[in-house]
Amino acid sequence: MYIEDLKFSLWADFIERDYLDNEFKDLINKGVINGATSNPAIFKNAILNSPAYKEQLTLLSAFDSKEKYEALAIHDITKAADILKPLYDAGDDGYVSIEVDPSLCDDALATIAEGKRLFKRIDKENVMIKVPATPAGYEAMRELTACGIPVNATLIFKKEQALLCAKAFQEGIEIYGKNVDTVISIFVSRVDRALDALLQAHGIEVALSGIYNSADIYAAIEEMKVPGCRTLFASTGVKDDSLPPYYYVSGLLAYNSVNTAPVKTIKAFHENGTKERVLPLSDELIQKHFLKIKEAGIDFEAVLDAQIADGLLAFKDAFKDILEAL
Repeated sequence: MYIEDLKFSLWADFIERDYLDNEFKDLINKGVINGATSNPAIFKNAILNSPAYKEQLTLLSAFDSKEKYEALAIHDITKAADILKPLYDAGDDGYVSIEVDPSLCDDALATIAEGKRLFKRIDKENVMIKVPATPAGYEAMRELTACGIPVNATLIFKKEQALLCAKAFQEGIEIYGKNVDTVISIFVSRVDRALDALLQAHGIEVALSGIYNSADIYAAIEEMKVPGCRTLFASTGVKDDSLPPYYYVSGLLAYNSVNTAPVKTIKAFHENGTKERVLPLSDELIQKHFLKIKEAGIDFEAVLDAQIADGLLAFKDAFKDILEAL
């Protein structure tokens, strides 16, 4: 754990082959991180921009695009899982996530089949299968958890999504008969990026909506008390230069939680961030902020719905770009 008393973990939201062989190991050895996450956009940047993949790609020339992508991604995820295994064996997380093909987000059976196939092919118990929080995704989360497969529920912006994920995990572990580690990934900074210009125009304090929305969802997840399930705060990199780079890490420090962030953000937090528990926040404080938004005539639910749709599209586009380039 990055902070043992809080059971707070810090995971790197980055995967790239040269990084895994060097800086990744260094951050683990120094106790800065104890897990990692990936998504199609991360692999797109790594595979298409790093020369580290050229040799393996040459060997894969006879395969189709998705087979090439999976071979490259599975190589990296397997390497990360092996590096993290000592942490996992010590009960200190040690998980790395790989996402199913996001184009399957509305097909439960295909998501389940791909999740099972990837988990079996990687064959590492400290791998989490990442599944988008859609109606089909909830069904897949339940089935994968029922098979004892750790799951990272991703692209959560709304409390309703989080509760459906938690319910799916609860039902899955009841079928499986024992606890399975799961995380519910709430996207944070994207909410502020979507809202802040509008809030500023109405004289409403900015850079709070993402944190307050996440704090509200965190409280609901904790109340569910699903064994092995934790809140993961994602999308915690800062785009606004007026904010400290660790703003969304220090601002969401909570018991029994994970924060996954870009390496640059992690380093800034490790060196200068406030490391005191912040959550839970009072419901009164949270609701007061969102009442201001409502009174300004801003439909916050519609903003969140748009972010869910945009997030899914971004993952699909990144995956499509990889396949086309390969």
